[in-house]
Amino acid sequence: MSETLLLALGFVVVAAIYSSVGHAGASGYLATMALVGVAPERMKPTALLLNIVVGLIAVVNFRRAGVFFPRAVLPFAVGSIPMAFLGGAYHPASSWYRPLVAVVLAFAAVRLFIPRAKVAGTDASAEPYAPWLAAVPMGACIGLLAGLTGTGGGIFLTPLLVWLGWAGVRQSAGISALFILVNSVAGLAGNATIQPALTPETAVLALAAGVGGFVGSWLGANRIPERPLAILLGVVLLIASAKLAFS
Repeated sequence: MSETLLLALGFVVVAAIYSSVGHAGASGYLATMALVGVAPERMKPTALLLNIVVGLIAVVNFRRAGVFFPRAVLPFAVGSIPMAFLGGAYHPASSWYRPLVAVVLAFAAVRLFIPRAKVAGTDASAEPYAPWLAAVPMGACIGLLAGLTGTGGGIFLTPLLVWLGWAGVRQSAGISALFILVNSVAGLAGNATIQPALTPETAVLALAAGVGGFVGSWLGANRIPERPLAILLGVVLLIASAKLAFS
């Protein structure tokens, strides 16, 4: 089986699972590429492009379902967009890019294993809100890490929103979808200034991720349980994290 076909099959599954919770799947794409053995210089731009495709689809589906809060995203985006661009414009050495991505994948796996629970005091019917003084620097930190690793930052923003009581669980999914989209655009734009590493096969991979993203985000916006699949994906992320850390 060719590398492109293996990646495409993996990306359909990853995009469907991640988009069901408002994420675009970058950590899953990175894990899949790590398992297949894709070169590090191809991993970041490919993951960012797929994030844009799936993130856009997720935003549309969550908006149609009434889970769309651009005002809540704005303070995070103000801090994250320039930093995601700078992170994307920096081409890290493989010697530390692999361990960094391994840590991100391990964090994403742990997040998948922990059931998402409603935080006491959070009104799911209220408009979510984040204070600017706290959200801007948080967004900047997440944006830099997102640009460096080729992720959208949703795996970090979602738990923050829920744990701090700034948004309900479904609300955090809608907020993260838009946050991931803008960060991924900024990160890919930054990466394009130094080393465009996309290949002709990327169009096939983007189509596969788009199909998975459409199905997953539509189901997620209409409340489908994702726990068994999330646990399975978490195991895959841990395996890929170990492969990157010790290879």
